[in-house]
Amino acid sequence: MRGFVFLRILDRLEEIIIACLIGAATLLIFVAVVQRYLIGVPFLYPYFYNFNITWAQELCIYMFVWMAKFGAAYGVRTGIHVGVDVIVNMLKPKYRTKVIMFGLMAGAFFTFTVGTMGAKFIIELYPTDQVSPDLELPRWIIFLCVPLGSYLMCFRFLQVAWAYWHTGELPHHDPGHVEGVVESAHAAKDLAAEELASNGDTR
Repeated sequence: MRGFVFLRILDRLEEIIIACLIGAATLLIFVAVVQRYLIGVPFLYPYFYNFNITWAQELCIYMFVWMAKFGAAYGVRTGIHVGVDVIVNMLKPKYRTKVIMFGLMAGAFFTFTVGTMGAKFIIELYPTDQVSPDLELPRWIIFLCVPLGSYLMCFRFLQVAWAYWHTGELPHHDPGHVEGVVESAHAAKDLAAEELASNGDTR
């Protein structure tokens, strides 16, 4: 029971982080572009010239990098990563299961390795007191997304592998489906049943 609650909290936290980062980065880029345009207008120049946001580009880069790391883990959980499975689907079921499990465990091993190397880099970088050029943020905080995002992605690979081993199903993303939008009465009943089952698991 506690495991289900933890996973639901982790899922929502992952989604909130991604949404906040992409929203904040988009808004910041918009403000920076508008500010540059207004500086080019002669009578507005004195008002907006002192509005210094030269740090915006650097911050946006960092936010998009963090978003990409956590977004990659989200992609593993929801099955939205692009994959070529033509040959895999041609295999017999017993061989297909082994190949898919090997791919998932290989992904977990790779992301664990990247996360460990990233953590080692952070530990070595921390005592140097290096900072970023514009924001002067400690560089170890900026690169912290590498071990955090990689370890989360490793966990997602293991989570998908465990579910596939027990159910034989992989997460699948339907690009034509919008979460919360019901297209038919039958789909409405299925959605209500899923929500009821989900609420029952968390009680």
